[in-house]
Amino acid sequence: MSHLSFDKEGFDAFRANDRPGPIHMLNLVRLNARATYEDGTESDAAKAYAAYGRLSAPVLARVGGRIVWRGAMEQMLIGPEAEVWDLCFIAEYPEPEAFVQMIKDPEYREAVKHRQASVQDSRLIRMAPQSVGQGFAGD
Repeated sequence: MSHLSFDKEGFDAFRANDRPGPIHMLNLVRLNARATYEDGTESDAAKAYAAYGRLSAPVLARVGGRIVWRGAMEQMLIGPEAEVWDLCFIAEYPEPEAFVQMIKDPEYREAVKHRQASVQDSRLIRMAPQSVGQGFAGD
């Protein structure tokens, strides 16, 4: 089962959790071999996703967001070996409403067409940033 977008229930739960302060959104993305648009047009999936990033970056900045971490998956050590991610990054938003503003922005809605055409599967995980400690549990 592919996960390309959130559903109404998930979005409603996101909106209900309106705690103050920043949020981090962990993005895990697996690309298609080819990007296929609604009109049947095809292109290279990596280039289509890059277009999504390029076109959505000004909107992300406008709502106060930024990319705080990016990494390249090398190996699944614990977990399903078939679960491979082409892109892994964390976007930070100053507050939950900033994410909502971004996805409702007309420029973003135009840019997201490239994401939808290029992505085979994805995960979007909302996280509360915490301070770094000495141990794995943050202490």
